[in-house]
Amino acid sequence: MLNSMTGYGGADGHLDGVCYAVEIKAVNNRYLKTIIKLPEAIAFLEDEIDKCLRKNLSRGTINCVVRLKGVAGNVLFDIDEGALRSVVERLGSVSSSVGIEGTIDMASLLTLPGVVRPLVPDEEESRRVRELVLRITQEALDTLKEMREAEGKFLEADLRKHCEAMAKELASIRQRSDGVICEYARRLRKRVDALLAEAKLKLDEETLAREVAVLADRSDIAEEIARLEAHLEQFQEICEKEGQAGRRLDFLSQEMLREANTMASKAADADIVRCVVDMKCLIERLKEQIQNVE
Repeated sequence: MLNSMTGYGGADGHLDGVCYAVEIKAVNNRYLKTIIKLPEAIAFLEDEIDKCLRKNLSRGTINCVVRLKGVAGNVLFDIDEGALRSVVERLGSVSSSVGIEGTIDMASLLTLPGVVRPLVPDEEESRRVRELVLRITQEALDTLKEMREAEGKFLEADLRKHCEAMAKELASIRQRSDGVICEYARRLRKRVDALLAEAKLKLDEETLAREVAVLADRSDIAEEIARLEAHLEQFQEICEKEGQAGRRLDFLSQEMLREANTMASKAADADIVRCVVDMKCLIERLKEQIQNVE
């Protein structure tokens, strides 16, 4: 069963009166890219959250945001009173020495480096926060994966529909290709007979057979048809058995397009070329949809 690369998952939990909320959004990407945004109070969890994301997902751009709600200021930061007192004393000393009077703006002082610091939780509190945040992160991931799986069902149905249409076009090509050489021999004989009628000459049957054989060799698309049928069969098998099949399906669709291009260049029949063009359009639709598959 296929999974989509797009989805959303969210979860929250409470600890000591603080609400921790996790939101995870996923969009298409050829590879796996994680973007994690955390409050400074829990920045120490970034590596573990990243490992959790990579363990559960294989492709896509993953945006993970953790927010704190209902949190008091003393939980988020701490003021270094010693550093602040030292700065005030130094400013007072400088003001006296140079003879400049003025007021001290407390808000400006708080922006100085080292005065306001993120509050580092102790070991026990860190353990409790870690367990909660990783648990709700996993819950959000489970919701995300459920959404990806649901969208993957629609993707798979659409891909199968295109494959079935391709199989019909391929059957028409196979049926038509069997009579192309005979039709070419008939037209060639008729044309040459008309040209030689006035000269009262007779066409050498061996020469005609040689010309027909040359065309038959150049326009033989039996191998391309067989390979395309094998690709379609493998495509169906991958859809049924693999959950993370985006890269393999993408490669397979490129091989399908290559066989179709070869078939179009070798075909000596307008009806076959028209079928190949229709089939190439279906392959392009496959390639577009595969970009959404994990």
